[in-house]
Amino acid sequence: MQNLTVTELSAELSRGAISSVELTRACLDRIGRLNPELNAFITVCEESALAQAAAADRARAEGDERPLLGIPLAHKDIFCTRDTHTTCGSRILQDFLPPYDATVVEKLRQAGTVMLGKTNMDEFAMGSSNESSYFGAVGNPHDPGRVPGGSSGGSAAAVAAGLSPMATGTDTGGSIRQPASFCGITGFKPSYGRVSRWGMIAFASSLDQAGTLTRSAADAALMMQAMAGLDPRDSTSVDRPVEDYAGALGKPVNGLRVGVPRPHFAKGLSPGVERGIHAALAELERAGAILIDIDLPNNHLSVPAYYVVAPAEASANLSRYDGVRYGYRCESPADLEDLYTRTRSEGFGDEVKRRILVGTYALSAGYYDAYYRKAQRIRRLIRQDFIDAFRQVDVIAGPTSPHVAFPHGAKADPVEMYLEDIFTIAVNLAGLPGISVPAGFEEGLPFGLQIIGPDFGEALVLNVAHQFQQLTDWHKRLPETAAQAETGEN
Repeated sequence: MQNLTVTELSAELSRGAISSVELTRACLDRIGRLNPELNAFITVCEESALAQAAAADRARAEGDERPLLGIPLAHKDIFCTRDTHTTCGSRILQDFLPPYDATVVEKLRQAGTVMLGKTNMDEFAMGSSNESSYFGAVGNPHDPGRVPGGSSGGSAAAVAAGLSPMATGTDTGGSIRQPASFCGITGFKPSYGRVSRWGMIAFASSLDQAGTLTRSAADAALMMQAMAGLDPRDSTSVDRPVEDYAGALGKPVNGLRVGVPRPHFAKGLSPGVERGIHAALAELERAGAILIDIDLPNNHLSVPAYYVVAPAEASANLSRYDGVRYGYRCESPADLEDLYTRTRSEGFGDEVKRRILVGTYALSAGYYDAYYRKAQRIRRLIRQDFIDAFRQVDVIAGPTSPHVAFPHGAKADPVEMYLEDIFTIAVNLAGLPGISVPAGFEEGLPFGLQIIGPDFGEALVLNVAHQFQQLTDWHKRLPETAAQAETGEN
């Protein structure tokens, strides 16, 4: 049951083959068996989940046919959930109980979903391996000794292991797409402003975007249908009609112009991943797509630009955690300065403190023009590269990550870790939609094909991803741990 897609589960619920209570209990049992090793969940909401499932079954019995009604899901622990712990993977928020739901949580609840709990993540979404969480590292279901990617690694691991049919995530520089690649699932980041950020704890406000982690592009389309739309409470939310994402999935790729960026196949790309991505592109070409080589001349500047812009915004956003109003507070502060200093020193982890220091430095007098303003100019050049490219092509496709998942502790150098997002960061700097879909395996570990679309081209990107998944079965291949749990093996 746990290995069915959201689309398949919705059909089973609709015809009465299973109930939401049965499905939810199965997910909770699976979490109980696998989560001690994977550490994908920080909080499990068993009692409320079963109550929501029972309510969904009653609604279906009365004729309610909403496609997501009664489907369990997990929320990344960056989305505020009323009276449920929302930690952002940090000690400083370990006891925080929000008095409201984030818009994403609210919309998915209105769609009838059942919240299983909150998933682990890199602290304040700062990381590419899910090793910076105060609550411990997450294991990759394909090999628990390896990372699931980050920062949405808990959500990705939960979906890959069959703990939840779907999950929410956030993507600031690749934090949905990279873990989707590492875990062998589908991760979708919509255009900036397409999904409300209200109630989503901020890391870098001009880059953060909520998205989905699912088994298939068709599942992502169902989630997006519920999540997208204008939110008056979010000043960055765009007033633009929401397309019928699920209804737009049937268009063939014949004649589709697919841009293949030369910089994404340069030194540093694993040979096995490179072969697999070329094979994936060949599948699209056999289906009628036209492959066109393109150049993104400023793509190599995306990592340095990002690691000025994002920390600068983080230093401002995280200044609110000072021990005064909510969150962790140090013991017996001597004065106000001691309260601030010790609360933040004790409450934040090393990576968060590192980025706050970098961001504060970049914004300081004498350095703003040299670093922050220059990074924003580079950001504009990167966006212009994409605008120019989309005059020639319909979508852009290439590797999501330069290699497969690496072992825990393998990347102690922060700069080496930052380079993990070399193919994904530019998409956030430009505010474009992007998706990672499973495209093959190297040494038994999955990797993903990234498909990027123009501004608000969500329907196009989802359809291309869906058509690729009609041609291949990579997205149907389960981790051994998940398969063993399904059969009861050890």
